[in-house]
Amino acid sequence: MKLFSGFRVQKEAERRARLYRELIRKEAQIGGELFGPIPKGGRREFFCLDRHTWVWHEEWTDAKGQHHAVTTRYDVRPHGVLKAQDGHPLQPISREEAMHLLKAVKMYTARVQNEIYSAVA
Repeated sequence: MKLFSGFRVQKEAERRARLYRELIRKEAQIGGELFGPIPKGGRREFFCLDRHTWVWHEEWTDAKGQHHAVTTRYDVRPHGVLKAQDGHPLQPISREEAMHLLKAVKMYTARVQNEIYSAVA
């Protein structure tokens, strides 16, 4: 019996992990649409990774056909917001950038709540 119980627990954990990944993908897609249409062939994502971390990822191809990708991670801390971009060290952000991030977070939260979670609330 313990074998089946362990199998059931593992399957449930896998199901929850899969559901979590799907929700993050959907949230990221919604977040990527907040600032207008995504250029053809491009990709943009904005999402909340955990209680203190926001991620902005964008990919595009320029006029010369060269592919670009930028990932920005915002770490929200009690005394300010730090930003790391493409592996560079964390740096504090300006007040203006913090206000833009706050606006984006509010827009994201409203849309995600309305489009994903309102049906289950």
